[in-house]
Amino acid sequence: NQTDDRILELLAESDLILTPAVMARNLEYTRNWVSRRIGKLEDAELVDPVDSGYYRISERGRAYLAGEIDADELE
Repeated sequence: NQTDDRILELLAESDLILTPAVMARNLEYTRNWVSRRIGKLEDAELVDPVDSGYYRISERGRAYLAGEIDADELE
């Protein structure tokens, strides 16, 4: 999903812990859409929850962006 890649890229490039609302604002998506996608990314272990409502990219997420994990392996 293009949204998922953009979320992961934002988290990787910023190296920050962000909320779905902040991600949505920076990516020009709705907070609800980003929240739904974050749930999928968390299920795939591509992001890690930090505190309630805050996320960072996981090592697996970084490996995916680096091309070390194929998208087919995530489904």
